[in-house]
Amino acid sequence: MRLTTRFVAGTVATVGVLAVIILATADARQTRAIREDATHRMERAAALVAVEWNVDPRDAGTFAADAARSLDAHVVLLGRDGVRIADSDQRVGVGLDREALSNRPEVAAALGGTPGSAERRDEADGRARLYVAVPAAKGAVRVDQPLDQLLATVGEVRRALAVTAVIAVALAATLAFLLGQSVATPIVGLRDVARALAGGDLERRPALTAPGEVGDLASALHRLAEALADRAAAHDAEDALVDATLEALHEGVVALDLRGSIVRMNETARRLLGVRDTLPFKSDLLPRDRTLREALASALAGMPTDTIETAIGDRTLALAARPLSPGGAVLAILDLTAQRRLETVRRDFVANVSHELKTPLTVVSGFADTLLDPELPPEVRRQFAETIRAHAQRMQRIVDDLLDLSRIESGGWIPNPVDLDLATLAPEATAVASAAADRRGVTLDIALAPPAARVWADATAMRQILSNLADNAVRHTASGQITVFSTAETGGVVVGVRDMGSGIPAEHLPRIFERFYRVDPGRSREQGGTGLGLAIVRHLVEAHGGRVSAQSVVGEGTTISCWFPLQS
Repeated sequence: MRLTTRFVAGTVATVGVLAVIILATADARQTRAIREDATHRMERAAALVAVEWNVDPRDAGTFAADAARSLDAHVVLLGRDGVRIADSDQRVGVGLDREALSNRPEVAAALGGTPGSAERRDEADGRARLYVAVPAAKGAVRVDQPLDQLLATVGEVRRALAVTAVIAVALAATLAFLLGQSVATPIVGLRDVARALAGGDLERRPALTAPGEVGDLASALHRLAEALADRAAAHDAEDALVDATLEALHEGVVALDLRGSIVRMNETARRLLGVRDTLPFKSDLLPRDRTLREALASALAGMPTDTIETAIGDRTLALAARPLSPGGAVLAILDLTAQRRLETVRRDFVANVSHELKTPLTVVSGFADTLLDPELPPEVRRQFAETIRAHAQRMQRIVDDLLDLSRIESGGWIPNPVDLDLATLAPEATAVASAAADRRGVTLDIALAPPAARVWADATAMRQILSNLADNAVRHTASGQITVFSTAETGGVVVGVRDMGSGIPAEHLPRIFERFYRVDPGRSREQGGTGLGLAIVRHLVEAHGGRVSAQSVVGEGTTISCWFPLQS
């Protein structure tokens, strides 16, 4: 129930009860006063009749009738024995009821010498009447009147009071409504503002025009809203700072509440764990890695977990979990994939270099020892010397490629791009490979698309790229055709080599641009490859801001494509 309704209902009830009490009290008092006044008045009238009752008994009836008309009442003259001598209701000459009335209380009191009164219903018509009797010289005089006649004014007054009470209740209800509205309207406004503040709308403010205590409440609510807005702004700023800090970290951070739900996660953690669910969400949606789950469970139980490594997907991650007070946990994630891959590459590099150099060094050392034999035939000595020279040249190529690769990776070499004519440069760069292809019975063609006949690149780098790609294609193509091509693509030019060789299995394609990586190591060494050509190609292309890619089908051939951006 609304405040105004309660206020009006309470006021109406209070005023109504008071009106009923007042009406009842006034009615009782007025009725008693009218009865007392009527009794005294009738006593005086009866006393006057008693004083003037000195007529002949034969004229008593006429006297009683005249007195009744004067008093507008019923008059009875009684003897000392209480028997009627005259009755204003009986015609003169008509016989009277000789029944003694001395047993009536008012008559008994009058015959005893004191006025008496009584109320009772008349036996003839059943109406309530007021009887008053006073002593007289010849006996007693009794006067009576109907009570409804005497109390007629009481009903009129009662109706007037009832109308007044209704008007009073209506006025009270109206005033209560107006007063209730004046109080309820600002309170309702304050309620709406409080609800809005509780709902997060910190821009709402109460009106400060309400009077008295309501105005004080509005002022207090206004100050509360200002304080809440300031605290919310400070909280948002702190949250933004924390979010910015977390997002700036290279480590992943995951925060859990005491129920095990994820309440905060930076973008690094999402990327490392492969999670895209909207916060908050259950930790069950995290990867089902046993190490990860055990670390979280331990931290939620209050026990920290030192840094441990685990593999999730294709990443190697270091995890560290710590409990939070008063509940929850935080998980830190460090991506070790690149570090571990670098360590693997470094180990492989050392192993590969050692292996690549060990074989020719062994051959050189062995044949050199043999050449020390003075009895060795000249033709054998010459053959051994040729073998030593071939292996020395192989070691020289490996060292040269390593130096080139090191210079490119370290930034010691910076490309000097110019507008190159591929129609002139491509045959020159692939001349050695073309001769080797002829010896193997393989055709090496150059197919340049007219829109892509020129490229913005370093001339020396482009020669090395085409030379390495063509040489690599010749070594892996036993028959068929090798094509040096160029095509135009959005924003750049693609230069590449396509062969019809043995092809590369799909599982090896992602790694063919790594140093010393070979699909078939034994065959590659036999054909003179160093395992560094494609790695050098990749670094040269990327130094130009380009990218390199490979497509291959086993048994059908391989295509190596290098995309170079247009001149900026």
